[in-house]
Amino acid sequence: MPFTAKFTRRQTLAAMAAASTLSVPTLSLAAENRMRGALMILSTPYTASGEVDYEDLAKEVDFCDRCGIDGLVWPQNSSEQRYLGKEERLRGFEALAEANRGRDMVLVLGVQADDTAGMLEYARAAEALEPDGMIAIPPTTANSLAEIRDYYAALCEVTARPIFVQTSGGPDIELTIDFLVQLATEFPQCGYVKEEYGQAHDRMLALQQHQPDPIRSIFGATLGRGWLYEMRIGTDGVMTGGAMYADVYAALWDLYEQGDQEAMRDCYSRLLLIQNLDQIIPGVRLYVMQKRGVFKTTVSRRGDYSFSPLEIAEIDYRFEALKPYLRV
Repeated sequence: MPFTAKFTRRQTLAAMAAASTLSVPTLSLAAENRMRGALMILSTPYTASGEVDYEDLAKEVDFCDRCGIDGLVWPQNSSEQRYLGKEERLRGFEALAEANRGRDMVLVLGVQADDTAGMLEYARAAEALEPDGMIAIPPTTANSLAEIRDYYAALCEVTARPIFVQTSGGPDIELTIDFLVQLATEFPQCGYVKEEYGQAHDRMLALQQHQPDPIRSIFGATLGRGWLYEMRIGTDGVMTGGAMYADVYAALWDLYEQGDQEAMRDCYSRLLLIQNLDQIIPGVRLYVMQKRGVFKTTVSRRGDYSFSPLEIAEIDYRFEALKPYLRV
């Protein structure tokens, strides 16, 4: 497995400050190496009346920090981003930037939109807040890889920060390995891939043939259901909607870095046990966020969730298995 340097937050900020004095956009080595580990896509909390609860969004940042994860991402599909209005997303950017200030977690803001013009509006607002990186799902209105390339090219005119290219969630167009490699060669910011298309693990292995340049980081997703295998084949981390189990994801990454294969398998098995409830008990993740004191409600714009005594007993039964790996 290739060696990846570790940097303190002070070293990272110093390197980024030095890079900012150059006349051309330059990716910082320190910034690149911070894009590893467990990055949680935050859930979006709502008040009882259905408004975005920015207080609880900030509380989620603090919770994740105490859990020990490596970074925050918002808003993506796990954040119900398609149900959020423009002003809600922009205000959320500001709330997260403020809540994460001074913490040792990277902040990646989601700037995707249906077209380039919409994406640029989010990207400019995000850039003004100086996040550690951005992520963009391909535009749903694109009809070709050429149009998708132009979308990311426009984003690279706004920021020199790391940009995660998500391979799913956009139009029904495969972002081929050759396309991703060429995009990262032309635009080094785009050397970060959130891979979840088709035979994702075969694609990850193919992308690894192009690391560390131009492909800089390869992340899995899909709620981390393949993360044990992904760690064992040497990918760089997971980026997924799992903030309610953030300390478990953090523990998995720590065990991986320690080389404790047996404990990794045990921890991963316990996580899968409760993840399997997603298809049985709708809204279980929001219930856990409320149970852990992070969210006031289980309100969602996807639907109304309620839980019977039997369902609560099953959630609690499986959550109990996570306790050896909980930090908060």
